[in-house]
This record gives sequence, C-alpha cells and structure tokens, in this order.
Amino acid sequence: MKYLMALSLLAMLASGGCSGPAVTGPMSHDVTPGISAARSSSARSGALHVRKECSAYTGHAGEICTITSSNVKAIEVGSTIRYATDAVDGFLDTDVILNPPGPGNNVAFGHCTLSLVTGIGACSLSGGTGKFTWLEATVAVSPLGGPDFAWDGTYSFSPRD
Repeated sequence: MKYLMALSLLAMLASGGCSGPAVTGPMSHDVTPGISAARSSSARSGALHVRKECSAYTGHAGEICTITSSNVKAIEVGSTIRYATDAVDGFLDTDVILNPPGPGNNVAFGHCTLSLVTGIGACSLSGGTGKFTWLEATVAVSPLGGPDFAWDGTYSFSPRD
C-alpha cells in the first residue's frame, strides 16, 4: 500500500512538472509565482493538537474518523482520517490518509499503530499532495472518552533540501 501511494504521488508530481505558467516579458529570478516566497519564509512548525471523533470506525479497512478540532489551519475541522487495513486482535497497525473537506488535491499520508483496548498509540504523517506536500508530523494518540481521541505532538511544513 505504501508503495502504491508513493508511486501515485510520483506520477502526479511528474505529470505536473512541466505545466507551470508560461514566462512572458523580461526574465526574472522568480519565474514561478510563490516559489521564492515559500523558500524565503520560515518553516511553519510547532505543537499539534487535534481531536477526532471515531463513531464510524469499527476496526475495518476503509473506515474513517473525523477531525472535530485542530490548532493547525491546514488540518481543517471536518477532515477525515481513512484507515487502510483492518485491526487484528484488538491492535491497529495501518497506513492512513488524511483528507480535508471540500474539493482539491490535498491529502496527507501516514501510518498509525494503536491498541483498540487502551486507545493509546502513535501516528506519523509524512508528506502528501497539495498543501500537505511538505508535512511532517508525529503524534501520540490518547482516548478522551467514548469515540473521541486526541492527537498531540509536533508538526512542520518545510521543503526538503
């Protein structure tokens, strides 16, 4: 599954590599709008605090949890976390896709491990498409009661050199 997602991402990146804006008029050092601004701005990073509601999740592949609060603008309320594989013997060890609401090519890829008995685990997100291209996050998962869980950790958005 990881390899399929990586190949899909590479195909999307390759197909869009030559579709930038045409350059007209005098040449400048910044021929692609936003690139130099993104390089010169400081990396966005800090503490990550997300709450998710998982009443639709019963331990099966393809099921989701829904983000109910987030301190990171890119991870919008209403975003979903889709789990790629079934839980086995009360334990979840699966790839995940974080998908914000609304149209667009914005998804983040990650992996989670979690005890369904205790509700304690960990997730990491590493890259994706659109606004999640440079996302790196590591969180601890903890139960909040009922179908609600917390993701608390760190995140950063910065291009790799």
